[in-house]
Amino acid sequence: MEVARINARGQTTIPKRVREQADLHAGDLISFEVEASHLVVRKVAAPPEDSYLRAVARTMSEWDSPEDEEAWRDL
Repeated sequence: MEVARINARGQTTIPKRVREQADLHAGDLISFEVEASHLVVRKVAAPPEDSYLRAVARTMSEWDSPEDEEAWRDL
């Protein structure tokens, strides 16, 4: 078992051995969940880099016509 202290700002450091065992690296996402009297920390799979752009593109289909392409091509 590893132990870490929470500082006055509510921050803590995940011990190195735990980071290595969980394959956690700088920039990784983790989630926190309280189950009864336990705190569960899980590694979150990051979405693909372009997922935001693809989601936005789906909302702009009204501007995706050959006429729009012709009108805006030279900008």
